[in-house]
Amino acid sequence: MRFNTKIRYGIRAMLEIALDETENGVFQKDIALRQRISVKYLDNIIASLKVSGLIINNKGRKSGYRLSQKPSEIKLLDIYKAFEPAIAIVDCMEHGYDCKLSKTCGVRAFWEGLNNQIVLYFQSFTLEDLLKEHKSRI
Repeated sequence: MRFNTKIRYGIRAMLEIALDETENGVFQKDIALRQRISVKYLDNIIASLKVSGLIINNKGRKSGYRLSQKPSEIKLLDIYKAFEPAIAIVDCMEHGYDCKLSKTCGVRAFWEGLNNQIVLYFQSFTLEDLLKEHKSRI
């Protein structure tokens, strides 16, 4: 199982924004440089994070980005959901998926349990947790 680059880079971008302690916010070009993400690709990631309400422009256009909430209030699942509607490790875990075997499938409970564990793991970590881990490594 793999998480797509938008999710992975979105988490990294959020960490960069959380690390910024200035009042100006962090500029997209600086996030791209430090995280080695192309500015063009980061455009899409930043747009999704803004639409989801996780980040804001500090002072309008051409300004730095800031978190809309405290890092302790932002769960990694919130960041995930900026890019995907829900975690679904197999098709039958997707909302609205019509599986003809769902009533008799002996494997469904396994997939559902694993899927729920991943969701719980994403919910158990906040951006604050990542900040602490990052700071312990520098």
